[in-house]
Amino acid sequence: MLACDFFSVDTVLLSRIYVLFFIELDTRPAYVTGVTAHPIGAWVVQHARNLTMVLDDRVHPVRFLIRDEDAKFTSSFNEVFKAEGIRIIRTPIRAPRANAFPELFVGTVRRECLDRMLILGLRHLEAVLAEYVAHHNGHRPHRALGQQAPLTANTPPPASDPVPAQLQRSDAVFGLINEYRLVA
Repeated sequence: MLACDFFSVDTVLLSRIYVLFFIELDTRPAYVTGVTAHPIGAWVVQHARNLTMVLDDRVHPVRFLIRDEDAKFTSSFNEVFKAEGIRIIRTPIRAPRANAFPELFVGTVRRECLDRMLILGLRHLEAVLAEYVAHHNGHRPHRALGQQAPLTANTPPPASDPVPAQLQRSDAVFGLINEYRLVA
C-alpha cells in the first residue's frame, strides 16, 4: 500500500513551497517526488509517472494508493496509477486520521528537521529534504519495524550490546541529527 499527500514549507523570504511525497505503509520508506512553489495538476501527474517507474523494480507490486480529495490530484493522476494496476482509495473530506501515515511523516519531518532550520528557497529545501529522506529511509529507527530503518527492516540486529569504542558517530541532515553505527 502507498499513501501520498502534500505539505507546505514557508521560507525566510516569506514564500510558500509545496512538497509532494509518497510513503509505503508496510515498511515506511518515503519518497519526496517533487518540490514547487506552484503545484498544478500536470506537475503532479508527471511526478506520479516518475514514481511509477521507481515502483516497477519492486518484487511485490503496489496494489493500493491512499490519497485525499485535494484538487491537485486530477483524474489524469488517477489514470497513471490505474494503468499500473493500482487502485485509488480516497479519504473522506476533513479526516486527517484516515490518511494517518503521511500525516505522521509530515509531523516527523517538521519536528526533526524543518522546525530547526531556516529554509532559504526551493533548492535549499530540495537539498534538506533529500538529506532527511536518506536519513529516514536508511538510518532512523521506527517503533513499528522493531527499531530498524525502512530499508534495513529485514536485517538481523547486532548480536550483543556494543561497547562505546565500537560506535562511530556521523552527522546527518547538515548536522541536525547524529547517526551512530557499529565499527567493523
